[in-house]
Amino acid sequence: MDFTPTEEQAAVQELAARIFGDLSTHERLAAAGTGTDAELWKALCGAGLVAAVEEVGLLGLVLALEEQGRTTAQVPFAASCVYGVLALTTHGTAEQRGRLLPALRDGTAVVTGAFPARAGRVRATGDGELSGVVPLVPWLRDATHVLVPDTEHALWLVRVTDAGAEPLETTAPWSAGRLALDRAPAERVGGAAAYEDVLATARTAFTGLQAGVCAGSLARAVHHTTTREQFGRPLSTNQGVLLRAADAYMDTEAIRVTAYEAAWRRDEGLRYGTHALTAAWWASEAGTRVVHAGQHLHGGLGADVEHPVHRHFLWGRQLDAYLGCGSELLAELGELIVAERTSIGGAARPAGAAGGEAAERSAGAEGGEVTGRAEQVTGAEGVAMTGKEGVGA
Repeated sequence: MDFTPTEEQAAVQELAARIFGDLSTHERLAAAGTGTDAELWKALCGAGLVAAVEEVGLLGLVLALEEQGRTTAQVPFAASCVYGVLALTTHGTAEQRGRLLPALRDGTAVVTGAFPARAGRVRATGDGELSGVVPLVPWLRDATHVLVPDTEHALWLVRVTDAGAEPLETTAPWSAGRLALDRAPAERVGGAAAYEDVLATARTAFTGLQAGVCAGSLARAVHHTTTREQFGRPLSTNQGVLLRAADAYMDTEAIRVTAYEAAWRRDEGLRYGTHALTAAWWASEAGTRVVHAGQHLHGGLGADVEHPVHRHFLWGRQLDAYLGCGSELLAELGELIVAERTSIGGAARPAGAAGGEAAERSAGAEGGEVTGRAEQVTGAEGVAMTGKEGVGA
């Protein structure tokens, strides 16, 4: 395995970091309230970052989403790229790609997803109509289309104007809504394996977003504890503070590396369903620990809901809820591992083993050398508290 970004992926990450850093400031976020920053979304699409996902793949998207997470930028970047660009590029017909992708690239169309599927939630008829209710869909208030799985895990694309959308406020400002479908016309996207692939892709992408959220929270905590003094010395010289920050750093790196692995495997056409679940578990469990630590290390300031670190706390908790609780993810992971072992033993390939036509090559990919950003897991204590590396620590 080699997680070293390609030249194109590195360029996308650098551009994303510059745009998010320049436009997603604390003052702009405070002014935006709980809505989307339309100017920032226009800048992202105008710079070609949404369109670039088709070329740089899921790993490139994860790198860009890290930069969004560092600043908690309020744009539907992850949703539209995962449920729109990547889903249609991989599973859409030539006609669907030609009709829908141009508007997605320039941001005039936004796709979100009513994921994951729940039993009895959405039903499809033979006439291509959907009925049912999805209680929470992120970025629904910004979307022009919604990718909806039915009870049989078939994927359908629905125009928001053909459905009912009721605004909802969530922990983080995700412009969410409640989706109501009453014989809404829909078009089929992909075949039987499309749902599992899109779900695993979404889990990986939102894990990358969580890695950025945690890195941003930790960077703020490092800055605070190295500049704030107590009894004549910086807070960072206290052993308890050092250990808490070091633990948060290691958790953040675990989230990042598991997201990289799952994304890399998808881009290589390997099995990655279990890897996406592993990444989601780390993002849920460890992500919660990190944003709690970030707030705790700010002391009394961490209780101020208007302080920038509180926004990271809200995003971290929202991503935890969206990805699913740890025990639920572990149960699903265990079932998928058993199914994949059965498949390798000669049975039919399970639906949950997402990864594309080249999945059979996965057996030879285990145990390979890990290079690139994954090496940063080591040396946490030496970096976490210096305050010199910023959010890239």
